[in-house]
Amino acid sequence: MSKQAGLSVLGQDDVACCAPMVREPLGEEAAAELSRMFKALSDPIRLRLLSLIASHEGGEACVCDLTGPFDVSQPTISHHLKVLREAGLVGSERRGTWVYYWVLPDALAQLSALLQTPAASAKRPA
Repeated sequence: MSKQAGLSVLGQDDVACCAPMVREPLGEEAAAELSRMFKALSDPIRLRLLSLIASHEGGEACVCDLTGPFDVSQPTISHHLKVLREAGLVGSERRGTWVYYWVLPDALAQLSALLQTPAASAKRPA
C-alpha cells in the first residue's frame, strides 16, 4: 500500500486523512522528533530567522543577510541558526567564507500536518 494513499489533495473535503493527532496518538519517537522542532521554534529570534530564510529570494539566505534585522550579535545569530539546523528545520552549506541556509520543506510539512485539525474534530465534545 502506498504511503501517499492517506494524503489529501488541496480542495478535498476529507481533511481527516491529514490530521495525525486526531487519527491516533503520537508514538514516543515521533513525539521526541517533533518536540525538538517545536522547541527550536519557541524562541522568537529563531522563528523570525526561519521566516527570513523561507521568504528570502531564491529560497536560501546567506548568514550575512540574516544579522541586520536583529539587535543581537553575530555569534548569537549563529547559535540560533545552529539550533534550527540541529532540530532539522534548516539545511546549510559553506561557500567560501559565508554559510548559506535554506528551509527543509519536509520538516515544515511534518509540523504542519501534525497541527492540521479537521473542523469537525475541532469542536468541543458535547
